[in-house]
Amino acid sequence: MNSLEQQFLQMADAALRKGDRLGRRFRMPRLASLQEQLAALAKVPSASAPTPAKAPAENPAPKPQPAVQPAPAPATSDPTPPRATPSSPAPAPASTDKAAAMRTFAEAVADCQKCPHLAASRRQVVFGVGNADADLMFVGEAPGADEDQQGEPFVGPAGQLLTKVIQTMGLSREEVYIANILKCRPDMPNGQAGNRPPRPEEMATCLPYLEKQVGIVQPKIIVALGGTALNGLLPGNHKIGTSRGKWLKYRDIPLRATFHPSYILRRNTIADKRLWWEDMLSVLEHLGHPISERQKQFFKSR
Repeated sequence: MNSLEQQFLQMADAALRKGDRLGRRFRMPRLASLQEQLAALAKVPSASAPTPAKAPAENPAPKPQPAVQPAPAPATSDPTPPRATPSSPAPAPASTDKAAAMRTFAEAVADCQKCPHLAASRRQVVFGVGNADADLMFVGEAPGADEDQQGEPFVGPAGQLLTKVIQTMGLSREEVYIANILKCRPDMPNGQAGNRPPRPEEMATCLPYLEKQVGIVQPKIIVALGGTALNGLLPGNHKIGTSRGKWLKYRDIPLRATFHPSYILRRNTIADKRLWWEDMLSVLEHLGHPISERQKQFFKSR
């Protein structure tokens, strides 16, 4: 340091000390010496010269992402394959197939001409009615005037009585199957009123239709209503008086023979109604249907 600089520093120091004395007098903070201020300033970094930032690398490589692993399936000890979804078509039940087969068969029989004299006098073929998958099948002999007009078996007074008995058994016409051996109303000679029983040759001609109906329904029990129906199913000279109350067979199907409802209407006795009802109780028991105490007491003489 030369003499000029020393003189400048001495003069500056003297001025600072004078200011320091004035500051103490007026309680002002002490001013540092010029050398101390210069030294302090030398330690403060310059705000005008910021630290240069690192230049970013050109086209940086993308950071590798970890591969996404599929979630493991939950462990199970059940080897059963999954069930089909509700939208999967279910196989058609046997009852649907039977109903379709019965409808197709009815259409084929509707214009039968095997018995020209019956085809000429009838209003329509009376095919059958009820559940094509029934456990119980009732078989009569032939349609009457009411059935010929309505096209359904057992709808006249005798049919209404049969319906009541079926309901008393705890069933309905829709749950059983009802048919006749002869599908056409027997013609009456000279236009006479009323109904006649079918002849054996007429029943023999029409029997294959009933046999096919039985083959479709495959009932567990057949009830033959009256002696004519029984002899149509089991050719012979069977009498209801000696055939009812016991089990017979038609093509390996248990067969129960009982009175025709029209016979019960004509006789209208408690004894005959009780015998008729006992046959129906035997049918229920054979089918495994429950029988109430009240049902057991029907038509008992007091």
